[in-house]
Amino acid sequence: MQQIRSTLPDYDYIYLGDNARAPYGSRSFETIYEYTLEAVKWFFKQGCPLVILACNTASAKALRTIQQKDLPGLAPDNRVLGIVRPTSEVIGHMSEGGNIGILATQGTVESESYILEIRKFFPEVNVIQQACPIWVPLVEYGEQDNPGTDYFIRKYIDALLKKDGSIDTVLLACTHYPLLQKKIKEYMPVDIQVVTQGQIVADSLADYLLRHPEMSERISREGRMDFYTTDRAETFNRQAARFFGAEVSATQIHHL
Repeated sequence: MQQIRSTLPDYDYIYLGDNARAPYGSRSFETIYEYTLEAVKWFFKQGCPLVILACNTASAKALRTIQQKDLPGLAPDNRVLGIVRPTSEVIGHMSEGGNIGILATQGTVESESYILEIRKFFPEVNVIQQACPIWVPLVEYGEQDNPGTDYFIRKYIDALLKKDGSIDTVLLACTHYPLLQKKIKEYMPVDIQVVTQGQIVADSLADYLLRHPEMSERISREGRMDFYTTDRAETFNRQAARFFGAEVSATQIHHL
């Protein structure tokens, strides 16, 4: 959100954090789909014609079903986009040797979405995945700078590189992981490039709106930004400020 707004500052944004039911990473396909669809319907009720699933797990496990099954009946002129595809469209250009490592949640890894999507654009690229189930809770509880976190950072990096020692590019395929980037780079070999998604997604959205002026025209432009959470606003504000890099004031909603 921070990088999307920096790239496209004129538009109005509504951000929803489903903190009461997060993290999604370890949940089943059916549960993630149900939660994500509820959020999409909520956004449509707020008048949003374009919804971005700014979560790799939701993008991997729910997006395609929502686009194909639900959207035609719900709001055929609206659009729901994810973050797996825009990342997959460019990540292959970032690897000199064609060996890319994916650090992600269990749900994203099990979906194999990155393997499938990257193969569409870069069939010669080798994709190696590693689930990091402890990383999101560490960030959620504000432990990213704790010395004890180092063990879990090193554990999953070592597990990834043990699968393939020729990896030259690693994607942090979860929106929580950039908050661990400082420690990740400490334990990642210096010759391996670490890639985050924020600017990739922001640039992709800017390109999408240029190619779809009819959608761009439907989005209001007053530079407004409203935050909502399904959990306690005070807790959300404290956590969100770490991600957003500025003070956040959210409104709690009790039902989607």
